[in-house]
Amino acid sequence: MRHERIQQQRDLIRASQWDRLRAVLDTILITNPFHRKRIGHLSFDSLEEFTERCPLMTKRMIVADRESNPPYGTNQSYPLENYTRFCQTSGTTGPPLTWLDSRDDWNSMLAAWQLIYDHANLEPGEDRLFFPFSFGPFLGFWTAFEAASRLGCMVIPGGGMSSHARLQLMLDHKVTVIATTPTYALHLAEVRDAATTFDDLPFHLRLIIVAGEPGGSQPDLRRRLEAAWPGARIFDHHGLTETGPLSFQAPGPSPRLQVLEDIHFAEILDPATGQEVLEGGEGELVVTTLQRLGCPMLRYRTGDLVRKAYADDSGALCLDGGIIGRYDDMVCVRGVNVYPSAVDALLRQFPEIGEYQVREVRNGALLDLHLIVEIKPGLRVPDLPDRISTALRDALQIRMPVQCVTPGTLPRFEFKARRWIKESPAI
Repeated sequence: MRHERIQQQRDLIRASQWDRLRAVLDTILITNPFHRKRIGHLSFDSLEEFTERCPLMTKRMIVADRESNPPYGTNQSYPLENYTRFCQTSGTTGPPLTWLDSRDDWNSMLAAWQLIYDHANLEPGEDRLFFPFSFGPFLGFWTAFEAASRLGCMVIPGGGMSSHARLQLMLDHKVTVIATTPTYALHLAEVRDAATTFDDLPFHLRLIIVAGEPGGSQPDLRRRLEAAWPGARIFDHHGLTETGPLSFQAPGPSPRLQVLEDIHFAEILDPATGQEVLEGGEGELVVTTLQRLGCPMLRYRTGDLVRKAYADDSGALCLDGGIIGRYDDMVCVRGVNVYPSAVDALLRQFPEIGEYQVREVRNGALLDLHLIVEIKPGLRVPDLPDRISTALRDALQIRMPVQCVTPGTLPRFEFKARRWIKESPAI
């Protein structure tokens, strides 16, 4: 019964998506040189034909196009004077790429963010949102900030400030919501606890909106955030500069992200076969933008590893457990494929760990991983390295030397954490 009902709901969603995609194709196959060259010779009469015939897009293709046609490439559906916003990717998974948006495209992303805020139960006129990071050209900062302002919330930027100053600002202005990475939310709590100036002072934080790193839907990480900020609810979402906002935390007991299917046509493909995985299967998230026409992405390989699920009430596509990891982050250690997100999820189960770093050391053709963990202040846990090593071996089938260091040894991160370091072996 559930399967039949979900299938009926999926048919309605896909019919609506095909109507939107057909309108996109009618425009860009006339005006967009990049896509006209790629698929102008193809015809599509249904969403099924589109997925069968349209080739996948990769970041490497975009980089090559930008290098051949600097600085913006040929993936432009409008004359240059129609573009009003400039953004740039963060560069964590390749060279930074500039991105241009028209006014209509920008407004569609703000509308997507307003949907995310609605699901997060933001309260216009009541909530005060703090953005504790420096505003560079990264798209997510600007769209989240502007969308909250349009909703009627007070928005407070926190660029160019120390963590201590940001905490003081949160107190002084009774901030109720922060938008940040999970790592930095934990770091703010760490700074607060280390500074006696904040002892017994009441923070008003009720909601932490996280993104930028896999893990916002990990139960252990969520519990750590909730313990660090008592009374604050954790709300996960994710997006890409190349696509805009993609998903939001779905309601329900198990952490999962629900795809914004009015805005994106999403597929979850088995990288080995290129075929759509079944519900419960894992694969790579592939996205086609349905509203962002100025620089559209058609079957774009995001690199995100996700698990396919459907919402029981609406049939909406969901990502069970959020973003599990990234295919381009995977390393092979003596025949075992290791995802950094899997290591992170395991280490989050050890409350004694304050921060960690993994060093990749290549010895000829072989890769070894060395783990450095920073113990929280005031703790003495001599058996911690052995317990971590055993957990890594049992769960991931890898052997990894573990070294413990004193608090404050390892770097902290304001934006996306970079804990995996490539290191040359000593000569």
